[in-house]
Amino acid sequence: MKRNDGMNYAPKGKSAPIVTDGQFIIAAIGLDHGHIYGMCNGLIEAGATLKWVYDKDSKKVAEFCKTYPQVQPAQSEKEILEDPDVKLVAGATITSKRCDLGLRVLDYGKHYFTDKSPFTTLEQLELARKKTAETGLKWAVYYSERLHVESAVFAGQLIEQGAIGKVVQVLGTGPHRSSVESRPSWFFEREYYGGILCDIGSHQIEQFLFYSGAKDAKVVHSKIGNYKHHQYPEFEDFGDATLIADNGATNYFRVDWLTPDGLKTWGDGRTMILGTDGYIEIRKYIDIARDEDGDHLYLVNHDREQHFSLNGKVGFPYFGELILDCLNDTENAMTQEHTFKAAELCLIAQRDAIYVNDEFKVNRV
Repeated sequence: MKRNDGMNYAPKGKSAPIVTDGQFIIAAIGLDHGHIYGMCNGLIEAGATLKWVYDKDSKKVAEFCKTYPQVQPAQSEKEILEDPDVKLVAGATITSKRCDLGLRVLDYGKHYFTDKSPFTTLEQLELARKKTAETGLKWAVYYSERLHVESAVFAGQLIEQGAIGKVVQVLGTGPHRSSVESRPSWFFEREYYGGILCDIGSHQIEQFLFYSGAKDAKVVHSKIGNYKHHQYPEFEDFGDATLIADNGATNYFRVDWLTPDGLKTWGDGRTMILGTDGYIEIRKYIDIARDEDGDHLYLVNHDREQHFSLNGKVGFPYFGELILDCLNDTENAMTQEHTFKAAELCLIAQRDAIYVNDEFKVNRV
């Protein structure tokens, strides 16, 4: 696991198979983002069998095969899509190309599991909505900052148990290290990555909807800017937004690519959840200057104040639930409505954002 590079951060958990070997066969198409490794790790640990991999870049394929020696390199995308044994395709291609890949995958009768953000335009989202309605297949999204973080999973369990009462507000910070020297060129081009709120902002909006139990929300205000990376004029290294949910819960989040080199991981991601009867703070990846392992959760309610160190203790139930959803046509891992609503709201936040720069000039995008 590469702790200093968020693009190649790939959590590993304990093996907890819910299907037997060969019962749920998967493939990987599109290796442009390192999240594909976390996606495959989670599915394999839940019992999936990784059969195929395809990418136009043979070097990426060779590296992938080193990590997963059981996988077969395909000669083409079509070779995978025409294999009747493959139940699900995982993909982490360039952000703007993820929708087109998903449409092809569903057309071949397979479920699709894409890296976030799944779309860069609202038009792509509508195409995906129509395709899932037409086929009845899953279009799952790797919202990893909740699904692949044990403290974030545990926070959801506490809320479900009523530990802090009704959720009133969710405050999230999603700082990332830019690591510009290791990034591909598309990472800095708006057409391909979609903008900071569309990209890493998608994590924040998804977890707000989940923790608050909301079905929908309104983007009240959003901002974006480029404060440091002026050599990349289409890049945004700062963004924030405020939302109000249909159940009255509120949200503020900030995302950025400004993590300093002194931090021992790629980003000090945190979430604070305020309820009517208590609050939760999640320190996802590190507890600075105290514990490099991360996965710390603090709970305060009417009974007590508590600290939980959760690394290796909770697991990642999403992946097994997703496999069972695909096999049983259920929606226990995440509903399709929720998946697409989180994507829709981050696209709206990006579309309507005010642009601010370090000269304190404000412009509409």
